[in-house]
Amino acid sequence: MEKTFIFGHLKPDTDSVCAALSLEYLYNQLGMHTQARILSDTNKETEFVLNYFHVKKPDVLDNVKLQIKDLNYLRNYYNNEKDSILKGFQNMTNHGISTTLIVDENNKFKGIVGMKDIAKDQISEHFNQLLTSYDNILTTIEGEEVLRFDDEFCLDIIAGAYKSTRIIEEVKMGEKNALIIGDRHSVIEYAIQSHVKLIILTGNSKIKDEHLELAKQNKVNIIKSKYDSFKVIKIINLCNYISTIIRKTTVTCMKDTDFVTDFVDHANKTKFSYYPVIDHENTCLGILRLSDLGEKKKKKVILVDHNSYDQSIYGLEEAEIMGIVDHHNIGSVATTMPINFRNMPVGSTNTIIFLMYKENKIEIPKKIAGLMLSGILSDTLILKSPTTTDIDKRVVEALSTQLNLNYEEYGLKMFNAGTSLEGMTKEEVIYNDFKVFPVKEEKIAIGQIFTTNIKEITNQVQEYLQLLDDISLNNGYTLCTLVVTDIIHNGSYFFYNEKAKHIMNMAFEEEKQGFYKQDVVSRKKQVLPAILEIMSN
Repeated sequence: MEKTFIFGHLKPDTDSVCAALSLEYLYNQLGMHTQARILSDTNKETEFVLNYFHVKKPDVLDNVKLQIKDLNYLRNYYNNEKDSILKGFQNMTNHGISTTLIVDENNKFKGIVGMKDIAKDQISEHFNQLLTSYDNILTTIEGEEVLRFDDEFCLDIIAGAYKSTRIIEEVKMGEKNALIIGDRHSVIEYAIQSHVKLIILTGNSKIKDEHLELAKQNKVNIIKSKYDSFKVIKIINLCNYISTIIRKTTVTCMKDTDFVTDFVDHANKTKFSYYPVIDHENTCLGILRLSDLGEKKKKKVILVDHNSYDQSIYGLEEAEIMGIVDHHNIGSVATTMPINFRNMPVGSTNTIIFLMYKENKIEIPKKIAGLMLSGILSDTLILKSPTTTDIDKRVVEALSTQLNLNYEEYGLKMFNAGTSLEGMTKEEVIYNDFKVFPVKEEKIAIGQIFTTNIKEITNQVQEYLQLLDDISLNNGYTLCTLVVTDIIHNGSYFFYNEKAKHIMNMAFEEEKQGFYKQDVVSRKKQVLPAILEIMSN
């Protein structure tokens, strides 16, 4: 069953990570195959939660862009370098492709061979050379094993096309030769006495018992074919190793992790019809035809705690969005087909997921209950945020009862674990929970971090202000602000880029950098709306 990835926004917080894990369990209980992912590393608070409830951190998902591996290319299409040329030809014919890929015994890519290469080989001046295996000869000429002493050969071919007396008198033979002959016993005897390495008997010719015994003594390999001499001579080169005609020119390979968009750009320049597909260890996976671009298998995803392209994974527009569970305003994500979109004006995505468990009559394990509770407490600031609803309060009560846990004490432990800025760079502080919002033709960015010690910021305020200026300039943000929320006193301090001073002054009626607003703790419900009201006018 094809898996569906569930993930939150680019800068994962406790609500989004816990929502992805909780929804993963719910959907898997309902028969889906889902996997929770994160889009970047988790913060200290979330690490505390996962460790507290002994839950493994989800793996990071870098992108959901279409990759070569998402195309229905011809997989496992290749020939071993010791296959015969005939086998390569048959492989191409069976698949209707004029090129085959060549690999070694470990499936490592070696090169390509095309129909043109085979045709060129068949009319080359080296048609009398044999570099192959005993088994390849048997298969190519539909031969029968008579005597076998060697598995591989590198020989020059002699065809018994002259009178027997002339061959015996004029043609020198030795251990570097293979002889193609019919039932000309005198020539066969001469060849065996000359210690030729291989005799191919054509037309089902028989060999005398005394010649067979002599061949055994001299270790001469013998193969018998039903084909006449003319046909054997005509097709004998097809038994050679296909590696003998590998194309020497540079071959353009595509890795299975390459993006389809990059492949299209490359194909438009190279104009080739076929491209080998390999992995990062040069293992050959198959061949990609331009016609394969029409059969794409988009990655399936479910979004939690966001529904905007700006806040989501790279390549989301190329994925198939199967559903969204969110408690924010409707963002920019669009779909071509109807989906399950669950959106409610509550304090946490986990509150919605709790209701989905109840609606589907799925029992909530204790670990999942702990994750849900943590997500709700985090996003509602232990139910003190203005985004908190009565539904959130009822869900917190139910989950804390199930866990036999004092949610206020646990919530403070969680915040204390996550609010220390020790060891964090200033960039990490600003980008800890950083979201970008489009406003008409402009963009604004709001970072938020929680702390119990505002001096960790104010002691280095000028450096933070300079960094906010740099970030806004480098990314084209009209406004870039850092909201530092004091969870103990239930208020926030505001720091912002200099060019956004008039916007912040009008939105909050404050003129001083680092101003404090009591009871302002919600970016979604208090900070963002105040800024949007000014910028939208």
